[in-house]
Amino acid sequence: MKTNTLLSLICVFGTLIGIPTAAQADDRITLGRTIVFKNTDYGADIPLVICRRVDAIQVKADRDMYLQKVKITFKNGDTKTIRFNRNVKEDKTTDWRKLPYKRCVKKLEVFGESENSSAGIRVYGRQ
Repeated sequence: MKTNTLLSLICVFGTLIGIPTAAQADDRITLGRTIVFKNTDYGADIPLVICRRVDAIQVKADRDMYLQKVKITFKNGDTKTIRFNRNVKEDKTTDWRKLPYKRCVKKLEVFGESENSSAGIRVYGRQ
């Protein structure tokens, strides 16, 4: 009896060791959302309520659009402009654009043109 119980426990523990731990949570966070219209000369603002520390950004378009650039304003007032200058297809994302180091983002401004009347934009940050 004791041998069977011991053997069962060894099998159960061996199985539990082989099961991987919970998957790492995706470190991508949504910094904000906005709408880009057709034929505009100004950027679409995304003010952030709280400062978010990120080391890279990525943009996703809900509709086909031409993405020119994203202007990032940091907590200390510094700004950085990341130029994309590319077409982004519906439900597709751009590649990650890295910042030199983790910075606290306070505001985003997206410049681009929608091929339709408007296109929803999501800007993601990587922690």
